[in-house]
Amino acid sequence: MNDDGNPPLSTAADETRRRLEELIAAGSLRGGQRLGAERDLAVELGVSRSTLRRALAALERDGQIRRVPGRGGGTFVTATKVDRDLSRIVGVPALLRDQGFLAGSRVLSASVAVADAVTARALALAPGGLVHDVVRIRLADGSPISLEHARFPADRFPDLLEQSLGGSIYELLEERYGTIPAEAEERIEVREAAPDEAQILGVRVGAALLEITRTALDAAGGPVEFSHDLFRADRTSVTVRTRGPSGASVSLRSAGRVVELRAHSV
Repeated sequence: MNDDGNPPLSTAADETRRRLEELIAAGSLRGGQRLGAERDLAVELGVSRSTLRRALAALERDGQIRRVPGRGGGTFVTATKVDRDLSRIVGVPALLRDQGFLAGSRVLSASVAVADAVTARALALAPGGLVHDVVRIRLADGSPISLEHARFPADRFPDLLEQSLGGSIYELLEERYGTIPAEAEERIEVREAAPDEAQILGVRVGAALLEITRTALDAAGGPVEFSHDLFRADRTSVTVRTRGPSGASVSLRSAGRVVELRAHSV
């Protein structure tokens, strides 16, 4: 037995573990990436499935990978940051699940309010138009990752606040109202956390936050959501992938300046 009480790895399993560690260190296997099926991964590495399982068990004990049970689960490379891919229009719970995090939410407030001028313009509402105003804390593995302030046209989604708001509102809009956000215009800025924001997100006052202002539209171009989100910069990266003239994928990351992007559902 090893000092940690586990049996020593065979030569083949130890070599497989080291090969996977090298792939993780080189970035070939990225944080949050889901590993393929054991059968396919074993073939790719040229080892038996039992050897692969022992290597994966050792990596899991070391915290380099994590296994998420249930539907949509799998084996993931341990991630320190959530990759906020702006080329996908998906709710935060699905975003977190896809990267191996346990998603959670806390609803701070939910009310019907008169839209302010900025919100009314974004949602194409007449002066005095009403919105469902929802403020939530998003959690990744039980820790705050973002503070979300979203507004939805009240006349379009009349009983939204009577529904459960702890999960994905995008999934709720699709299931209950047949509405799917198909396009989003987002503006990203990096700014310092105010005292109340720092307390909610568990960071120091003045810590860097990614401020994302988003207007989501349906396939016909009708406004669905106007939101203002604050993501912890120490736990979030922002990526958008677009198609260049040669068909290559281009990746853009925020770098402390304003970035304006348009994303389409694919």
